[in-house]
Amino acid sequence: MGKPVTWFEISSSNASELHKFYSKVFGWKIETVDGGYGVVDSRSEKGIAGGIGEAEGPNQVTFYIEVEDLEKYLKNVEANGGKTIVPVTEIPNMVTFAQFADPQGNVVGLFKG
Repeated sequence: MGKPVTWFEISSSNASELHKFYSKVFGWKIETVDGGYGVVDSRSEKGIAGGIGEAEGPNQVTFYIEVEDLEKYLKNVEANGGKTIVPVTEIPNMVTFAQFADPQGNVVGLFKG
């Protein structure tokens, strides 16, 4: 069975500015949670959910693929030329996720479904 893309994330050194930008341009409702992370409500039945957060590194857009076993998929990523960027990480009562770089360096997230 296929694994769906279930989340997107926009990371920036000035997330609050991007909260305002995307709210004004697209009418998104952005709820700020711990650490200034903004959970996006696009106010549409279509599309996937997402968030906008602070990042110390370069600005980037990441999408997340939902899988049932993060460790299994990270091992498969590495066996096929990718590299783990963020190991399995749990944010209690919110999410369990990981990130990897594909062989070309694109960062992609995994989300525990």
